[in-house]
Amino acid sequence: MNNLPLFIPLILLEVGLDVAALIHIFRHQNYRTGNRILWVLLTLLVNPIGAILYFVVGRETY
Repeated sequence: MNNLPLFIPLILLEVGLDVAALIHIFRHQNYRTGNRILWVLLTLLVNPIGAILYFVVGRETY
């Protein structure tokens, strides 16, 4: 419990990344690689690497 104040910013950052990735996944139809189901599963199950991977590899650039 003594280390909880140190982890709160990291938890908030991880949740923010996940929410931002999921919003982007559901608003857009095109992905550089993979499909919507793959990116949702990666984002939710492989924290925080899944959201970071989506923004680096999966997000379609316009």
